[in-house]
Amino acid sequence: MAVDADERVERSTGGSIDLTDKDEVEGRRRQRRRHAIGGRIALYVTALIAALAGAGPFIWSAITSFKADPDLYTKTNNPFIYNLPPTLDHWRLLFYETEFLTFAWNTLWVGLVVVAITLLIGLPTAYALARLNMKWSGPLGIAIFFVYLIPPTLLFIPLTRVVGNFGLLNNTWSMVLIYPTITVPVSVWLLIGYVKGIPKDIEEQAMVDGYSRLGAFLHIVIPLSFPGIVAVIVFAFTLSAHEFIYALAFVSSTTEKTISIGVPTELIRGDVFYWQSLQAAVVLVALPIALVFNILLQRFIAGFTMGAVKG
Repeated sequence: MAVDADERVERSTGGSIDLTDKDEVEGRRRQRRRHAIGGRIALYVTALIAALAGAGPFIWSAITSFKADPDLYTKTNNPFIYNLPPTLDHWRLLFYETEFLTFAWNTLWVGLVVVAITLLIGLPTAYALARLNMKWSGPLGIAIFFVYLIPPTLLFIPLTRVVGNFGLLNNTWSMVLIYPTITVPVSVWLLIGYVKGIPKDIEEQAMVDGYSRLGAFLHIVIPLSFPGIVAVIVFAFTLSAHEFIYALAFVSSTTEKTISIGVPTELIRGDVFYWQSLQAAVVLVALPIALVFNILLQRFIAGFTMGAVKG
């Protein structure tokens, strides 16, 4: 056990310290304890303030979604308390006077299909660029990533022509066609770094034991790349759920819209903003995403950091 300097001095002198010195030693100990307690309190207060700042918009959205119109639009009212009794009218408007459930379903299945396409293309591509010794693998990996850097505002007009040629205008499948052009480049770049972090010896040993290269990829590389795969899943699904420009350009029918365009176009009518219903939609969308994200947070961070340092 560690012994502080004051105790060592006392022992070295055989305990022959007068009462004044002992009081001084005890005072120093109390001062150190106070500093330690003060440091912890400061840390917890700072963490609490940061948490409240991060959660502030969500808390405001949750409170606002239950506010009556006079309560919300009266400037003198406190926005964080109920000055008038809360109401469920705006939640009823969201569920019964809009196609919110249809938007949610479209968002879910489009996101899942885009995630599947991203993994089916991204995993083999990343493995090939990371493991197969090809002279052009490095420049090709960089070129793939640069595709992601092109702003969507420059591409949605020519991509509208592409979608039209496939006969998918005003169809939710247009998003399934286009979103992988955004998710695949980043996913490949991320997974390249992660695959490079897996020792080649493991695959070689698997092939010595009878696996083909495909078998080693399926049974060795993919399981060991699971944190990176989780990062790709979260990234691809989140982008599919939040993307706005392409969805707005390709889809106009209410039944084909996702949440990202369905909610604002249905709840902003001319110069009338249904603020409370908009905030109710925010709460409903944010809660499941936040829950899943927190469950997978450690693997998500591991996937991004491993891909960053090994690339």
